[in-house]
Amino acid sequence: MPLVQHSSLPTFTRLRDAGHEVLSLDRATHQDIRELHIGFLNMMPDAALQATERQFIRLVGGCNRIAQFYVYPFSLDGLPRSAETLAYIEQYYSCFDELKESGLDALIITGANVATPNLEDEPFWEPLMQVVDWARGNVASTLCSCLATHAVLKRFYGIDREPLPEKRWGVFDHRIAYPGHPLLRGINTRFDVPHSRYNDISREQFEKAGLKVLVESAEGGVHMAVSPDHFRAIFFQGHPEYDINSLFKEYKREVLLYLAGERTEPPPFPLHYFPHAGQAAAARFLRRAGQALAEGQAIPGFIEEELAPLLDNTWGDTGRSIISNWLGLVYQLTNLDRTLQYMEGVDRDDPLGMKAAANPKPNRNRNQTEKP
Repeated sequence: MPLVQHSSLPTFTRLRDAGHEVLSLDRATHQDIRELHIGFLNMMPDAALQATERQFIRLVGGCNRIAQFYVYPFSLDGLPRSAETLAYIEQYYSCFDELKESGLDALIITGANVATPNLEDEPFWEPLMQVVDWARGNVASTLCSCLATHAVLKRFYGIDREPLPEKRWGVFDHRIAYPGHPLLRGINTRFDVPHSRYNDISREQFEKAGLKVLVESAEGGVHMAVSPDHFRAIFFQGHPEYDINSLFKEYKREVLLYLAGERTEPPPFPLHYFPHAGQAAAARFLRRAGQALAEGQAIPGFIEEELAPLLDNTWGDTGRSIISNWLGLVYQLTNLDRTLQYMEGVDRDDPLGMKAAANPKPNRNRNQTEKP
C-alpha cells in the first residue's frame, strides 16, 4: 500500500519525485477504504472460457494489496456457445444490466475468436460496444486484452489492426518504454510476455492517436499502452495472464490438427518457449506419429509428461506486479459510491495528474506586477 506524507520529512518528497507511491495527507484523509468491485467480460470460446476466467481472477487475487476484491464474470450475446457453456454462464455469471445498475470500479475485457476480417461485422460487436461505451464514463479504468484492445482502439480512435505476415507466437523479451509511469512502479526494466495473435497495432499507430506506449519488444511489438489520459483505458496485446502451459496447449492443438490432415505442414514451435531438449522431444514425437500413420497404426499419445518439466514461466511475476499497480491506482481514485467514476476532485481527463505535472501552472508572486 502507498506511504502517506503525514509530515514534512524530505524523504517523502524525494521518494515521490523518484516515482514511488506517496499520498498527500489530504488525499489520504479523504480516501474511503472499501472493497473493489471488478467486472470481467469473458468473450473467449467455450474451450478456453474457464481457463481464461481462472487466469485473470488469479492475477487479481495475487495483488499485494490490503483490499478485498469482488470479481463479476459476465459474457455477451452474439458469441457462439454450446448448451453446456450457456448453462454454466447462466448459473455462475452476472448480468451486465445488473452490473451497470450497481456499478463497477474496474473492468477487464478478454479477447475472442473472430470469423470475419472486419471486427465491426462480428455478431458480438454491438453488445461489446454497449459495454465499452458505458465503461468509458462510469468505470475508473478498463483493461483490454488482445482482441478487446483492437476493438476498443477501432471504436474510439479509428485504428485498424494490420494482419501479420505470420502468427506472432511465443515468449518475447520486452522493455519499459515509459520509465516513471505509475503503472510500472517497481517493475523490472526488462521482462518476458507471451504473445499469440495474427494481427498487430504498431507503435506508430498508437502514437499517432495520442496513446502512450508503456511496454514494447523489438521482436514482439507493443505489448502495453494507455489512453491519452494515462489511465482510463489500459491496452494489452500480449498475454501476461497465460499459464506456464498455455502456449504448450496451443502447440499440441496445432500438432493434432496436422496429424488429422487439417494442416499441410507441422506447426512451428512457439518462439523462445521450448528449450532445445523440448524441441527435440517434439520432433521425435512427430516422426513416430508420422511413421504410425504411414503403417496404419494408432498415433501414440502426446508427450505432455516429457515436455512439461522443460517449460519455464518467465512472465508471471511481472504480470502480477502490473495488475497490482493498476488496481492500487483504481483503489486510490475510485469513488466510495461505485456508481460514480472517481472520487471528488479527480479530473477524469487526467486521473493520475500526469498532464498537470507535465504542464505546471506558473507560480506567481502576489506582489509581482503583471505585464500587460
